[in-house]
Amino acid sequence: MQKDPYQIIKHRYITEKSSVLMGLQHAESNACIRKCKNPKVVFIVDNKATKRDIALAVEKIYAEKHIKVISVNTITVKPKERRVRGKIGKTKKFKKAIVTLEEGDTIDEQA
Repeated sequence: MQKDPYQIIKHRYITEKSSVLMGLQHAESNACIRKCKNPKVVFIVDNKATKRDIALAVEKIYAEKHIKVISVNTITVKPKERRVRGKIGKTKKFKKAIVTLEEGDTIDEQA
């Protein structure tokens, strides 16, 4: 049974570092950076999702934009210990997916 793409891809993860990854496709400052013509987008995904599931889900969600996924890298972020008013707790673990798109593809969403 195949999952719904919106169950696999929870939401887009927009941070300063993910914005830099997306902007590398336009950078011309360095010879190594000029090779990064493929845009990268970061998503929060289901903890049990595989790389193939993530790639298919991104292509289904953005089918009207004809997005082609080249590769997917995943990172599981471990829970961190936090203290709030003297009580010790932990954050939840989550899984990030860095999706590399084909050159020229973009995912521009207005938040």
